[in-house]
Amino acid sequence: MSQAKVPVWVNVGLIPFINIVLAFLVSGLVFVAIGQNPIEAAGYLVYGAFGYDEGVGYTLYYATNFIFTGLAVSIAFKAGLFNIGGEGQAYIGGLGVGLVCLSLDHSMPFIVIMPLAIIAAALFGAAWAYVPAYLQAKRGSHIVITTIMFNFIASSLMVYLMVNWLKEKSGMAPNSRTFEENAWMPYLHNMLSPLGIDIGDSPLNGAFILALICCVLVWALIWHTRWGYQLRTLGTNPTAAKYAGIDTAKVTIWVMLISGGLAGFVGINEIMGVNHSLLLNFTAGYGFAGIAVSLMGRNHPIGIVLAAVLFGALYQGGAELAFEIPTITPEVVVVIQGLVILFSGALEHMFKGRIEGFFIRRAAAQEK
Repeated sequence: MSQAKVPVWVNVGLIPFINIVLAFLVSGLVFVAIGQNPIEAAGYLVYGAFGYDEGVGYTLYYATNFIFTGLAVSIAFKAGLFNIGGEGQAYIGGLGVGLVCLSLDHSMPFIVIMPLAIIAAALFGAAWAYVPAYLQAKRGSHIVITTIMFNFIASSLMVYLMVNWLKEKSGMAPNSRTFEENAWMPYLHNMLSPLGIDIGDSPLNGAFILALICCVLVWALIWHTRWGYQLRTLGTNPTAAKYAGIDTAKVTIWVMLISGGLAGFVGINEIMGVNHSLLLNFTAGYGFAGIAVSLMGRNHPIGIVLAAVLFGALYQGGAELAFEIPTITPEVVVVIQGLVILFSGALEHMFKGRIEGFFIRRAAAQEK
C-alpha cells in the first residue's frame, strides 16, 4: 500500500468546501420545495451579507461572537475536552463586563474601563468553566454533562440578578441602566472615519480587533509553547501524556479556564460594544453555534475565522433574505444554518475517504 500522504490543503480546504457546497445545494432544494427561486434567494443572501458596507459590518459583527466561541471550543477540543458550556460562560462573562461598566462609568475614563472590562470578561467566564473542569479533572465527572448543566444555571442566575438586583428602577424590562458613553466600546466606523475610511454604520466595534488578537494568541499558545504541546499530547493520547509526566488534571483545568475566558469575551462585543447595558439573552445561541464553527474550521484559528464569517453571513444575509422575500421566514434561514452544520459536522466524513483515496492513488502513480 502506498504511504503517500494526502496534501494538507485537501483536509483543511477542499473537503470543507465540498461539504458547504453540498449544504447549499440541499438548501436550494428546500427553496424549490416551498416555491421559491433558489438562485434569487442566494442572490439576496449574498448581497445582504457582502453587497454593501453596512451589510459587511453586520456580518463581521456576528462573526466576532462566533470567533470567540469557536476558539473556546477549539482549544478545549485540542486537549480532548468537549466544552458545551460556551453559552453559559459567555453569559457570565457578560455579567462581569456589565458590573465593571456599571461600577466605573461615572468615575473612570474609557482607557481604564476597557482593560478592566476585558479582564472581568475573561475572569468571570473562566470562573464559570472552573467547576466543570475541576469535576472532570478530580472527580471524573464528564465535561459534556457538567458544562451543559452550567448553561442552565447561568441562565437562571442571570434572571435572578437582573430581576432582583440589576434592573433599572424606572423601567419595566429586566435591563440595567444604559452605560455612560465612556464605557462604550468604540464602533469601527467611528475609529476609521478620521482616517478617511468609510465603512458604513454598523454594530461592528473594537471587539472584532480583540477577536483577531485572540486568534493569534491561541495559535501561538497551541503550536509554539510547551503548554500547547502538553494540551495537544493530552488530547491525542491521555495515557501517553501521563507516562510523559504531564499533570493531566492540571492541564484539564487550565485549558478549560482559557476556554471559558475566551467565551466570556462575547460580553465585550454584546454588552460593551452594542447594547451598552446589561440585559437577558444577549448570547442568542452564539455559544452553541461556536461548536459548529470550531468543527468547520478544523479547530484552527484561521479556519475558525473563515467559518465565523460564513455563519455571520448566514445571519446577516438571512435577515436580508427574510426582508426581501416575506414568504421566507427566519425559520427557513435556521434550516440553512442547520444544513451547513449537518454537512460540516455530522456528515463531515461522507466523502473524505473517496477524496483522500483519489489523492493517494494519484501520488502513488506519480512515484512509479
